[in-house]
Order: sequence, then structure tokens, then C-alpha cells
Amino acid sequence: MAEPLSIPSKKASKAEQYRSLIPQIKALVSGEPDFIANIANVVAALKEAMGFFWVGVYFVKDNELVLGPFQGPVACTRIAFGKGVCGTSWKEKKIIIVEDVDKFPGHIACSSLSKSEIVLPANHGDEVFLVLDVDSERLSEFDDTDAKYLNEIVKILEAL
Repeated sequence: MAEPLSIPSKKASKAEQYRSLIPQIKALVSGEPDFIANIANVVAALKEAMGFFWVGVYFVKDNELVLGPFQGPVACTRIAFGKGVCGTSWKEKKIIIVEDVDKFPGHIACSSLSKSEIVLPANHGDEVFLVLDVDSERLSEFDDTDAKYLNEIVKILEAL
């Protein structure tokens, strides 16, 4: 049975919130061999601790992204290679921060309430095997701090 997350007060900086969360995520997945269960808990921990609008993963399957565990409103089930923010992150193998999704060429609107987004690819060797997708209902929500700490969480996922 998992313990409740210890979440810093809302007065804590974003970096402090992530620094508190990351060791808890490591402890949460430690010793659990099931990959999907671990992904589900990581996504839930991110949503609960950081208060994001939507958090989830898409797995690379048969040359497209397929929805995996997520927290938030219903989502797009499949995304083509190079399409939208997630498909572009997969294609370019890099973190993408979008301040205003309405200004991203080819953005796929799974929810009209989503205003900004960050997507991070996770790799096995040179190949992307999933992307971590985080959405906010506020414009310009994500920055280099999110990229840094969410990438640390992606490294945890890569090691599962």
C-alpha cells in the first residue's frame, strides 16, 4: 500500500515542489516490478502534487503514439508520428514547451481547456518508447524548471 504524498505548501517554489516530489516518486516505484502500475502511480503523483490539468503518457506502438495511463479529462487515443506536440516531440526526440497551444502549428486539441503544454520523450537506447505529456489550463505555465525536473522523472521512467 502506498503512503500519501507529502506535498509542500503552495508557497513553495516550483523547484522546491519538484525536489520534494522526485524522491517520493523513486520510493513509490522502488520494488514494484509492474511497468504499467509504476507509470500510473508516477502520473497520479505528478497530477496530485503539482496540480496540473492533465498528465499522461503515450506509448510508441506500431509507428504511432497510443494513450497510456493518465490523469485528467478524456484524451486523444492515438497520435501520428510528427503530429501535434506529442508527435513532434517523438519525431524530434526533444522536450517541447508550448506557451500557447493555439499557436502551435498542427496542435491536436484533445481538450479545449488546455492552454499550454510540455512534452518530454523517454528513450530506450536511441529510440523513443513513450512521451510524457503535461497540460495546463493556463497560458505559459511551463518553463525550464519544469523541463529540468520533469526530465528527471522521465529518467526514472526510462529505468523502470
